[in-house]
Amino acid sequence: MIECKGNAMRTTHAATSLAVTLCLSLLGCAVAAPAVEPAVVDSSAGSRALRGLPRPQGERVAVTIYEFRSGLANVSGRAATDMFKTALVQSGRFRVVERSRLAEGVLREKQLQQGGYASGTAAQKQLRGARFIFEGTVSEANPGESQSSGGVSIGGMQVGGATNRDSIAIDVRVVDAATGDILDAIVVRKAIDAGEVSVSGVGSLLGSIMAQRGRHLPYAPDVQVQQRRAEGADSALRAAIEEAVLQLVNRFEQ
Repeated sequence: MIECKGNAMRTTHAATSLAVTLCLSLLGCAVAAPAVEPAVVDSSAGSRALRGLPRPQGERVAVTIYEFRSGLANVSGRAATDMFKTALVQSGRFRVVERSRLAEGVLREKQLQQGGYASGTAAQKQLRGARFIFEGTVSEANPGESQSSGGVSIGGMQVGGATNRDSIAIDVRVVDAATGDILDAIVVRKAIDAGEVSVSGVGSLLGSIMAQRGRHLPYAPDVQVQQRRAEGADSALRAAIEEAVLQLVNRFEQ
């Protein structure tokens, strides 16, 4: 009895190891302790492209944006405005003047200096005027633009997968500050992808395999693994904005 029980335990242990190995192989993942990721600066391809642009000599054209409008609950217009200003500065092609947060910084400092609460001559100087005004709008968000799912069952083991694609689009207009004329407009659309893979019922498959070999598992080991990957709306929005600024740089060079 002891020898029989020992053989059963070894068989169960081997089957469990096989189940775990099979699941990890199907999902393409490795069992390892999560490593602490180092801080990454300018990790997006769009940001690197903007910083890689050659810096022009001489005076840069003064531009500004007052507000990037968004009617979507999960997209902040204020955050989009900040992303757009950051991308403009990173390009090195524009002199970006602040307008959306004047009351929170520049004007407050001018008031402090004018009232004698701070030293400096900023209160006596005019703000720089913008030659062009950019107007931005999150013009479209298409949830569930495309969806697909599928699965296969082998000897009681189920392997399934699903993909989902949303999209987000922005409009950027170039306005002449002197005349109010809309001189140009750009539309950029970016996809938001998500995917999921799952494996279950490995114990049933192993039981079937062992039964065909004339062996019986006293315990049917099973492993259920699910892996999900999703891109955020903010990262897609930033990518769309960076692409829009790259297009603006090309338009201003023409």
